[in-house]
Amino acid sequence: MAAATARDTVPSIFKTNHKLLSALVLAGATATGEASVPAATALPALVTAGAPPQLDGALDDEAWRHAPVYDTFYEYLPENGRPAPPRLRTTVQLLVADGALVFGIRAWDDAPQQRRGALARRDKVGLDQDFVGIWLDPTGHGRAAQFVRINTAGVISDGMYRADEDLSDLGPDFPIDAAVKLLDDGYSMEVRWPLSNLRFPYEGGKTWRAMIERSVPHAGGMLLTSTPLTSDALSHIAVLQQIDGMGATVAGVRDRAFLDLKPELTLRSTRDDDADGRRRANRASLGLEVNARPRADWVFNGTLNPDYSQVEIDEPTSSGASRIALSLPEKRGFFLESADVLGLPLAAFYSRTVADPEWGLRATWRSARHDATAMSLRDQPGGVVLRGGPYETAQYDQTTRTLASLVRGRWHGDGLLLGAFASQRGYSHDNGRAGANTVFGLDGQWRGDGQQAAWLLMQSNSNVALAEDAQPAQRAATRRGVYGWGKFTHISDAWWNDAAFEASSGGFVNDNGFVPQTGVLKVDINLNRRLGAQRPAWNGLALDLYETEAHLGLHEIRTVGDRVAGQAGGQVVERKLQPGVWFRGPRQLNFWANLGFDQQRANRLGRLHDTPAVHFGFESSPLPWLPKLNAEVTLGRQLDVDADRVGRGGNVTLDLGWRRALPNGWAVELDQLWHRAWVQGTLGQPAFTDTGWRVLAMLHFTPADSLRLLAQNTAGERRDDGISALEPWAEKQLHRSLLYHHLWRHGRSMSVGYSRDRTRVPAITNQALTVKFQWEV
Repeated sequence: MAAATARDTVPSIFKTNHKLLSALVLAGATATGEASVPAATALPALVTAGAPPQLDGALDDEAWRHAPVYDTFYEYLPENGRPAPPRLRTTVQLLVADGALVFGIRAWDDAPQQRRGALARRDKVGLDQDFVGIWLDPTGHGRAAQFVRINTAGVISDGMYRADEDLSDLGPDFPIDAAVKLLDDGYSMEVRWPLSNLRFPYEGGKTWRAMIERSVPHAGGMLLTSTPLTSDALSHIAVLQQIDGMGATVAGVRDRAFLDLKPELTLRSTRDDDADGRRRANRASLGLEVNARPRADWVFNGTLNPDYSQVEIDEPTSSGASRIALSLPEKRGFFLESADVLGLPLAAFYSRTVADPEWGLRATWRSARHDATAMSLRDQPGGVVLRGGPYETAQYDQTTRTLASLVRGRWHGDGLLLGAFASQRGYSHDNGRAGANTVFGLDGQWRGDGQQAAWLLMQSNSNVALAEDAQPAQRAATRRGVYGWGKFTHISDAWWNDAAFEASSGGFVNDNGFVPQTGVLKVDINLNRRLGAQRPAWNGLALDLYETEAHLGLHEIRTVGDRVAGQAGGQVVERKLQPGVWFRGPRQLNFWANLGFDQQRANRLGRLHDTPAVHFGFESSPLPWLPKLNAEVTLGRQLDVDADRVGRGGNVTLDLGWRRALPNGWAVELDQLWHRAWVQGTLGQPAFTDTGWRVLAMLHFTPADSLRLLAQNTAGERRDDGISALEPWAEKQLHRSLLYHHLWRHGRSMSVGYSRDRTRVPAITNQALTVKFQWEV
């Protein structure tokens, strides 16, 4: 949003911050591209036609006796550039057997009793745990990689990493099998990654590349890598090592055809209570997902009547899930397939704008220098459409069916990427077509030695009008708009700087993307002076700081003139001047603090307010049983947008994670999140408050069986501030849910869940019992 709005138009308290998630998962990797770092030694592979090793974690099969051993590792965290200590020796062996890559890892440890690893949710393997990570780039371009992390309890985190946006997407779940064997002097691990799940050109492609990493939290939060990756690299995959000995294998499997069918059955019983009475409903839904790969360079996907109730994720979405889908991380396989080829920022395409499709079709193609994807989905009514303005994001109910379509193509050069796309959102109702929003765009990326640039240009044509009172979309006069964005990053031993520019006209609309603010010109400049390691001391106590930076952030948003909306140009919406510091210390501590000499305007008729504040936050893994202790705090003068006034206030978020192993191999996880924002009035009480808390408890019986309890409350309130005479109001929402999940194997699962959502003022209660089966053929 343009300003610190008191009442957000989208549920925001527990919205996933993808950039923050990426930074946490990748342990500080930032930006994109290649950096000036030493070359990595190749990882040798052995192609074997013999019996594949039994996946039990023990490296005692005959095949491992003949596989070459790789054992050169480097320290990346907490201090990079040094060889791995001998006491933490790590070896890697790679077999190509039975249509899969099979990795054998042996990890030595001189303090095995301090190992940290317990049962946890999938995709919850972090730097607080002992794990081995595998990063694979089958295209060899260095722009994207599929990755998997396996902790010592056999829990898997996997996903797709895109270097251009430094984005780690944990949505994809690959059919990876892994086994771990705990030893008196460490552990060993076997990982099987099917070649059918890797995407690569049919011919002429570059050599496959990889990186192996190992986390040892009890050794000062150490992260080891099989490549000499350093903190001045432009991305986490800037230095990957070639995989030797796979040329014949790639040619041998490129003509293999694969077909996966994943039917799903959802049974749901609901009861709704509101002012109109009580209503009950029972519904059975049968859906199907199809994934076909006729050969290596082509992938086809289809989905028919999928159930996206999201009962498997840690969000309260069992009732009305489609309406708040924009606030959820993407977990739907149809959109996650070949996400690296799509490679567009949220402004250009955001899959969450499609909430509840009846059907969808998609095709993806790759060659050595080109790739492309095309998709089309019929979305049912019930979602929301968001359109930006200079001061707010307008929200509309999607009351008609829409057809969302996109075509995307890219060309890969050495250090240069050029792309183009076209998308359309067509609206229709019982009386016929109601108009469409069409967008055309060009984008590109360039990367060199310690520097990179990225850009995006779009033009929109829209002839559909949306109403805020839930009326059907109507055809309107065509209006055109333009959008432009660019970012340049430069990294050296002494500096880490970036500058971003964004401009859009008032008529720009992209209903297949997410542009929360249009009709503005934005400038963001971040200057970071790298000060290296420091050792401050006070009263004889010293603190080792592995990295420190001095920061200066400059940010300004101004309006672009728009005669249709009556908006004058050149009006300052927001201005920030924020000097600060950042450092990284022991126990995986990251701390930052900024002084905010800021200004904000609530609306085009309001004045520009001074909003000085102090901003600070930290992330840490202080104890084995408390692997997550995160906080973000803002204190100072806050803008109350509805009242167009400034008062003392703040914004505080506290995120705690607790994990403990139990007898009989069980484990428990507890995540707690608390948030509060407030603006003080003149009568000795807050004029506005926004408060929320969430408790997520997980009990793991086995790696395949878990029980999840979720409780969440959100509340907002406005009181008399003594100035604005706004009408007081109060609202509260409560969610409780219990979910049992059983996984037979990848692609075959069952979920049974009960949820209860309650809203006060107005009083509405929704209850649902859901049983869902998914199985892959």
